[in-house]
Amino acid sequence: MNDTLEFKSPYTTSNRVRRMIWNICWTIFARPFPKSIANSWKVFILKCFGAKIAKNAYVYSTAKIFMPWNLIMEENSCLASGVDCYNAATVIIKKNATVSQRSYLCTASHNISSSKHEQIEKSIIIEEKAWVAAEAFIGPGVTIGEGAVVGARAAVFKNVAPWTVVGGNPAKYIKNRIIEE
Repeated sequence: MNDTLEFKSPYTTSNRVRRMIWNICWTIFARPFPKSIANSWKVFILKCFGAKIAKNAYVYSTAKIFMPWNLIMEENSCLASGVDCYNAATVIIKKNATVSQRSYLCTASHNISSSKHEQIEKSIIIEEKAWVAAEAFIGPGVTIGEGAVVGARAAVFKNVAPWTVVGGNPAKYIKNRIIEE
């Protein structure tokens, strides 16, 4: 084993400066508004930093977004209180999908088989009508299928089939989701 691992950050100085400016702006101009109050203002700020976000998507003021230019949110989608969206790669949240309180969307990891331990990134997609419940972890490259539910505190490392319910660590199939009108 090589004891002199040489990790090289994938982020340029320009990227770091952009993220610093983003964090300052979000902290000053969005955080003072509790929960989803002044949502249109928060959507405007996100768009100024490159997010592709519907005007009626909801982003709570305590949500943490690593790189807004890698965020796509469609109509009536939601990032709730305390969500940590570590979007080194793109995160797509489709129509009527919700990511609940304190969930963690993690698009990056490290190559543990490489002596350089380089960062690897893969996008996350939350399909229409899906729900990621409180404090769930969604790993790199995962797609949560249409209408699927990820149970509270689940850890998801593989794609979730549409209209299913998963839970646990690692997340496992629990049942099909059936909507009763």
